[in-house]
Amino acid sequence: MLASALVALGLAGAAVAQSGRPAPSPARIAVPKVERAGVWQPTPGGTQVPLWPAGVALAKPDSGDHPEATGNGSPLVGGRMWHWASYVTRPTMTLYRPKGRNTGAAMMVLPGGGFYAVATDLEGTEICDWVVRQGMTCAMVKYRTPQVWERAAGQPQQRPKVLLGLEDAQRAMGLLRQRAATYGIDPHRIGVIGFSAGAYLVADMSNTVERSYPLTDAADRQSPRPDFAILAYGARMLDAGKGRNSLDLKPWVRISPTAPPTLILHAMNDPTDNVRQGMAYALALTDAGVPVDMRLYARGGHAFGLRPTADPITREWPGQVRQWLEDLGVLDDR
Repeated sequence: MLASALVALGLAGAAVAQSGRPAPSPARIAVPKVERAGVWQPTPGGTQVPLWPAGVALAKPDSGDHPEATGNGSPLVGGRMWHWASYVTRPTMTLYRPKGRNTGAAMMVLPGGGFYAVATDLEGTEICDWVVRQGMTCAMVKYRTPQVWERAAGQPQQRPKVLLGLEDAQRAMGLLRQRAATYGIDPHRIGVIGFSAGAYLVADMSNTVERSYPLTDAADRQSPRPDFAILAYGARMLDAGKGRNSLDLKPWVRISPTAPPTLILHAMNDPTDNVRQGMAYALALTDAGVPVDMRLYARGGHAFGLRPTADPITREWPGQVRQWLEDLGVLDDR
């Protein structure tokens, strides 16, 4: 299972062996955060659609009826600011269609943001730009936030019993399958990629078909489980309280033998979500008989998205994903 990871580590370490010591990761420069009231709007080429009918009453995020806002993030990534949407009460998905050959495959994108916000460009629309260049339809989900994971005094952090982002991701998958003919996609070749908190949502939806909300329409009778799954610098899965070298999962992480083939991307020097997050999840999936590939690199930190820097992972992971999708038969000439 870890053969692919060892190869990636070997490739990433080759330059280190030649030069003696690796160059440090590029510095991330902090900039002032700016947030303003307003509803996020898609980049050119995107069509934003609501996930739920207007008449459906939805559970609200922790901010209640606070007006939606957009903001600039800090620090800079790849020398540029990144942006977010928050106080999301009516979630959406934004569709981007391939301009040339359409393979029929589709990718849902779940941005990170710590469940406080949704990183709309760094881990959203910029990912969709790459996805459509591969001949795939892309659907970026703007899910309900913020939702705090409670931490009582002296107690570890707890997953909310009802996770709003998971409900929105499952709803989006059902819509994509139910509208597959309209969107020009194969309902059996719809996968998902998630980043940080979004990667946790990918793991969650990969291992469960139960919904915590009442079924609304025909879309909710479609399977919410993706056909393939990609987790980039995943979070909130490792039970770190059992020791530094423990690879046990948190009690809320369920593992199903019917989870889809999974690819995990992580940097060894991630200061936010330890690389053991991905390792623990990969081992648990493998024990359940689920095919898993890993691509680990020495450097890259956290939240690098698709912006190239001096760290090899930031420039090489898209090619790794493309090859993996070809190996799965997701990208071919069908």
